[in-house]
Amino acid sequence: MTAPEGRGIGTDTSFRILHVSTGNVCRSPITERLTRHALCDRLGDPMGGGLIVESAGTWGHEGAPMEANAEIVLADFGADASGFVGRELLDEHVIRADLVLTATRDHRAQVISMGHSAGLRTFTLKEFTRLVRAIDPATLPDPADDGMVERARALVRAAAALRGWLLAPSAEADEVNDPYGAPITFFRSIGEEIQQALDPVVTALTGVPTKR
Repeated sequence: MTAPEGRGIGTDTSFRILHVSTGNVCRSPITERLTRHALCDRLGDPMGGGLIVESAGTWGHEGAPMEANAEIVLADFGADASGFVGRELLDEHVIRADLVLTATRDHRAQVISMGHSAGLRTFTLKEFTRLVRAIDPATLPDPADDGMVERARALVRAAAALRGWLLAPSAEADEVNDPYGAPITFFRSIGEEIQQALDPVVTALTGVPTKR
């Protein structure tokens, strides 16, 4: 299958981030909207610099709203939950994504198994965070000179190069557990976990630190 124009292979001015979980009603919606919120916080625009953030589920509830507890978690962080609609993960989503961040290693394996040369741009969220922390920001393109899209693409290449050298302390360290059906207290702990993992990623992507 030929990738349509729009995939981040140097032919487009955008960079697509795809968050993947199981049902696309808990973890990936939280991660998608927290990413957008962080981009807006740093750049003043949730699509600032050409970064586009989406989500889907390997067993996605097509057309479903996110879980009510997920909406509460987003409200806790001041993020916008409105207008969300669940999606089932399709080939076209993977083809167009420049970076795929999954909740678990199983999700990562499922994305990679779809083909489309996805292996070098697919990570679990926590895996990507761990790799990003090891990358010297000075080695990445300056977004002011080269644009944020080029910086983001360079970051993905650098993380992929590190993957075989910087291993997780345990398999579970790279996973975000599923809060589906759990009480709000567990949802909030997962939300905090996702937020902490996203912060260094968005900083590395944009070159702009969190506003304290």
